[in-house]
Amino acid sequence: MQPDEGLFTRQLPGDRYRQQTDPVLQLENINVSFDGFKALTDLTLNIGVGELRCIIGPNGAGKTTLMDVITGKTRPQSGKALYDQSTDLTTLDPIAIARQGIGRKFQKPTVFEALTVEENLELAMKNDKSVWASLRATLNSEQRDRIDEMLGLLRLRTERRRRAGMLSHGQKQFLEIGMLLVQEPHLLLLDEPAAGMTDAETEYTAELFRTLAGKHSLMVVEHDMGFVETIADHVTVLHQGRVLAEGSLREVQANEQVIDVYLGR
Repeated sequence: MQPDEGLFTRQLPGDRYRQQTDPVLQLENINVSFDGFKALTDLTLNIGVGELRCIIGPNGAGKTTLMDVITGKTRPQSGKALYDQSTDLTTLDPIAIARQGIGRKFQKPTVFEALTVEENLELAMKNDKSVWASLRATLNSEQRDRIDEMLGLLRLRTERRRRAGMLSHGQKQFLEIGMLLVQEPHLLLLDEPAAGMTDAETEYTAELFRTLAGKHSLMVVEHDMGFVETIADHVTVLHQGRVLAEGSLREVQANEQVIDVYLGR
């Protein structure tokens, strides 16, 4: 089953971004230190509109801290994170950043395990309310159609009334991706989304991400180089909190510094 591109052709509030040639996200000289340890040092990085960017690098390179800065979990000591060329994310709290249209998926699936698959998607769609207020609120026909489409896209339609805690690890990964997508984000941050998936699930995830790119901007942190090869337009290599190399996967794989510190000989 191929992802249904029709799900991503609807006009979103941020579709103006996709008609621009400028980056949707610009990180400028970001510096983050924890008790003297420099997690990010003068990090500068641009993510293009509709781009699918992979971030790779050894453990401790600063990949998680980078996502923490973008989502407001960590505030840098200096530098800017410009979104839509105007909003400095370093001045906003995580809730305000999410409302700007930035969604994040962590490595470990974070779903509401006591709720059904369908209820998880409903809750994500109505994220301006409390949990129980959201579940009591009535969905309109367009919202119900959207959830039904998403269940089909995620290959979870037959699991819609099953509690999320009963799903396999890969199914939970898909559900959390769906919980982000129903919020119609402009920028998706995904931390090792294929971790723990079967080969078939990983292959479908790659197809899904390629479909999403163009309608959304994606930043994917990943260690699986085979997965990176199937999805990446552009790859950034981090090392010791700095950008070590950028380019196509073929280009960074041929970079001597990248080979020395990450890929090995």
